[in-house]
Amino acid sequence: MPLRLDALCLSAQDPARLARFWHELLGGGAVRERADGEREFIPATNPGLPLRFRPGAAPKTTQNRQHFDLTSESPEDQEATVARALSLGARHTDVGQLPEEGHRVLADPEGNEFCVIEPGNKFLAGCGRIGALACDGSHAVGVFWSGALGWPLVWDEGEETAIQPPDGGTKFTWGGPPLMPRTAPDRLTPDLVPEAPAAYESEAARLQALGARLLTHEPGHTVFTDPDGNEFRLLGGTA
Repeated sequence: MPLRLDALCLSAQDPARLARFWHELLGGGAVRERADGEREFIPATNPGLPLRFRPGAAPKTTQNRQHFDLTSESPEDQEATVARALSLGARHTDVGQLPEEGHRVLADPEGNEFCVIEPGNKFLAGCGRIGALACDGSHAVGVFWSGALGWPLVWDEGEETAIQPPDGGTKFTWGGPPLMPRTAPDRLTPDLVPEAPAAYESEAARLQALGARLLTHEPGHTVFTDPDGNEFRLLGGTA
C-alpha cells in the first residue's frame, strides 16, 4: 500500500517568516500554526503539496540539493513573479546558470534557492505554480520514491527520473550524476503517513525493503534515509 505525502518540510531559522514569504508568493489557505513552532499552508494551485516549515535550521552555508521550479504563464507573468519575490525579501543568486538560459534563479529570505521558469516549458505544463521539486539524486532514488509513494515514473531517460501523483500536480525530479557533495543536512524533507494507521509497521518494513535505512525512532515518527542518504520521516507509530 503506497504511503501518502503528508507535507514537504522546509527547515527554517524563522518558520513564521519563511512561511509568510512563501504564502504571499504562492497564495493558498491561511498559514496554520502547529505544535513546536511549526507553520503550514497549502499552496493555491498545488493542493496535493502542503508546505510545512519546521524550526531548527542552522544558518545556510551551501547550495541546497533540492529546489522549487515555479512556472510562468507568460513573459510578463515570469517578470511579475520575480518582482514580487524580490519585494517580499528574495534576492538574485548564482548557481552556475548561463546568461542564455530563460529561467531566473532566486533565493528566499533564508537563502533557499528556487527557479522561476520561463513560459512554454512543456514538461511542467499543468503542474501548478510549483511545477517541480528539482532534486540532486541518482536513478535509484527516483525508482525508490516511485515505489514508496505509488507515483508513476513520468520520465525515465538515462540517469534522469521524474515522478508525479497519479492525478497530476507537482513533479519530483532527479538529475542523475554527478551528485553534489553532502556538506550539510538537507533543508527540504518529506513527511509521509500510512493510509491506514494500523499499517505503520508493515509500511516501515516495506520502505526498508525498497532501500530505505532506518535511522531512529522518535516520539510520533521514525526517521529514515532513502538510497541516496536523504532523510525523511514516517509519521505515526510509537517511539
